[in-house]
Amino acid sequence: MRYLILFLLSVFYAHSGHSQIYEVGLYTGGSNFIGDVGATDYISPNTAAFGLMLKWNRSPRHSWRVSLIYADLKGKDKDSDDPRRIARNYEFDTNLLEISAGMEFTFWDFDLHTSGLKVVPYLYSGITAAKHDNFYYSPNGEIIDENTSSWAFGIPMTLGIKSNITNHIILGFEIGARYTFSDEIDGSVPDGDFKEQVSIGNINSNDWYVFTGFTLTYTFGQRPCYCNF
Repeated sequence: MRYLILFLLSVFYAHSGHSQIYEVGLYTGGSNFIGDVGATDYISPNTAAFGLMLKWNRSPRHSWRVSLIYADLKGKDKDSDDPRRIARNYEFDTNLLEISAGMEFTFWDFDLHTSGLKVVPYLYSGITAAKHDNFYYSPNGEIIDENTSSWAFGIPMTLGIKSNITNHIILGFEIGARYTFSDEIDGSVPDGDFKEQVSIGNINSNDWYVFTGFTLTYTFGQRPCYCNF
């Protein structure tokens, strides 16, 4: 979190001699989980997700991007198409707070200093760190709270489309899957002092979660002199 704050400060107080153009705004949409508990649909938002976003446009084709997104992530076996999961009938509900940083790349130029409506598709990837609650399941499926939390690091893979709806407002829609290096988000692998508890599901398959939603950003900053970067 300290590094995120320092990055934000450096952007807002950048010297005018090195001015670029920035975007700051909101993210709102839905989330769904893909793992050892719940449905296995890839894109099936079942809870709300919302957050903040900041972009630093380094050229008409690419931007550095930082976001902070919160979701109440849920999974229910009864929503699955797998009869084994339906019979097991486990479910979970965990708070997830994600910090993500990386690069957004547009398929063609998105120059905010030229007139006219622009609509461009884009890709985004980088790194994520998601803080989540720790818990595990008793033999009868009851959730046992460990009263701790962990960070799940991962890689975002996002595809979106955006357009300038006014001179300073940009609206986007994106679907972003997060592959994590953790198998603990859904409580299927107990952690810390609870490692002796029985794991469930496939211990060789890590967790995924997906954000599907809209971005609305406001642009500001002087006309940049883009450099090769």
